[in-house]
Amino acid sequence: MRKILTTALFALLGLQASLSAGEGWMTDFKAAKAKAAAENKPILVDFTGSDWCGWCIKLDKEVFSQAAFQEYAEEELVLVELDFPRAKKQSAELKAQNEALAQHYGIRGFPTILVLSPEGKLIEKTGYRRGGAEQYVDHIQEIVASVQ
Repeated sequence: MRKILTTALFALLGLQASLSAGEGWMTDFKAAKAKAAAENKPILVDFTGSDWCGWCIKLDKEVFSQAAFQEYAEEELVLVELDFPRAKKQSAELKAQNEALAQHYGIRGFPTILVLSPEGKLIEKTGYRRGGAEQYVDHIQEIVASVQ
């Protein structure tokens, strides 16, 4: 019985890791759309090169890792990270999903941030902006308010 419970625990942890990139970030786009629809929240998608793109790393450090952004996002957004790393390992399925979504949304550079409706329809495309987390939250709030 103990072995079965241990196996089940590891399976759940593995599933959670495949759906999340970090604090509050999901990597499974279909699961994120389902969550966004259920919670009636917009989706913020971060197309990033997390281990090589200087502006991506700067955006994460100055905005996404800050409490002001995290608190806002937890209440108001569904976060999706679509990573294109050079050194980090990814599953073939995750790579294929990320490539297909980059092509679908016409991504040409990193970081590209998309604000999408819960159904995945593009609301606005943006990227790195100076000013820190509070100003970035204001920017995202303006985008979301433009469609309400």
